[in-house]
Amino acid sequence: MTNRRGSKSSFGSIRKLPSGRWQARYAGPDGRTHKAHTTFETKGDAEAWLATVRTDLVRDTWRPGSSGVAPRALTFGDYAEAWLAGRTVRGRPLADRTRAHYRTLLDTYVLPTFGPIALKHITPESVDHWYAVTAVGRPTTQAHAYSLLRTILGTAVDRNLISTANPAKVRGGGSTTRVKKVRPASLDELEAIVTAMPERYRVMTLLASWCALRFGELAELRRSDVDTKAGQLRIRRGVVRAGGQTIVKTPKSDAGSRDVAIPPHLMPLVREHLLAHAEPGRDGLLFPARGGGHLAPSSLYRVYYRAREAAGRPDLRWHDLRHTGAVLAAQTGATLAELMGRLGHATPAAALRYQHAAAERDVEIARRLSDLAGGR
Repeated sequence: MTNRRGSKSSFGSIRKLPSGRWQARYAGPDGRTHKAHTTFETKGDAEAWLATVRTDLVRDTWRPGSSGVAPRALTFGDYAEAWLAGRTVRGRPLADRTRAHYRTLLDTYVLPTFGPIALKHITPESVDHWYAVTAVGRPTTQAHAYSLLRTILGTAVDRNLISTANPAKVRGGGSTTRVKKVRPASLDELEAIVTAMPERYRVMTLLASWCALRFGELAELRRSDVDTKAGQLRIRRGVVRAGGQTIVKTPKSDAGSRDVAIPPHLMPLVREHLLAHAEPGRDGLLFPARGGGHLAPSSLYRVYYRAREAAGRPDLRWHDLRHTGAVLAAQTGATLAELMGRLGHATPAAALRYQHAAAERDVEIARRLSDLAGGR
């Protein structure tokens, strides 16, 4: 009898792991389930292992931990599977989207090379060579894959599974330089984009920029999250897509849960949108899909791409509207702490980027003032 998880015979069971190797286990006479302390390259090898265990049972020579197969060194593949299954961040399980990202990186880039290799046999030279030929031309993917490999190996070092230092020693391997510098939209460009958007998405576009909100935060906003009297949005949840599923979740950090003040000039438009386009009821979505439920990014992007073309900014990604709003806030003289609070940042590093961008704009403003003086 077979199923997706593996196969079951008259004694024990076998299943294929995501790494491509086979795991065997059986119920012992002590009433407990026992697994082989190794995985196998082929299903036949796993079946042979079960046969030796059954022979031990018949001969009454079975002891817990006996296997009929000499133990082998722990492989990276086996350890990586256990690491991913038990990984937490600040005591919390990995977010579904993060876990799916790690799964893809492992299966596509890391396990094909290091999966069958014993942890103790991974060397700096082998990591250097792997890094040089992995995700060539895709620096962000390369950096993410390397960071994951380095983190897993680092944990193995901490657990004394690797007696020497972490073999992942590529200088700068986990960092990547921003490929393009984001140029925020001007107010005229922003107005042109909003005008070119379908009416049901105009307020969403305005809040993405003037309130510097993420797509996932906007797509999960509900009527109960809007305080029209105080002119505030309550950001307490976001929606993400992982593994083909739509998942509503709380922010990654406490800083992500925040109240964001809506610029007063937008409030009449927000009230009109609530009347015309939001779903009914306190839990009704502000920006639902046409058929109801959460709006998919692809549905929004189809109309947004046309709008940005009409504004002469084909380079401006949707997330760049958040960047635009952050720079506008910085230009008002907002402090670093105020920017962090408005943007939902837990650390100053990201907010500092917007302050630097605002400083660059200030230089441009000064230059234009001199142009005015010269013209006069």
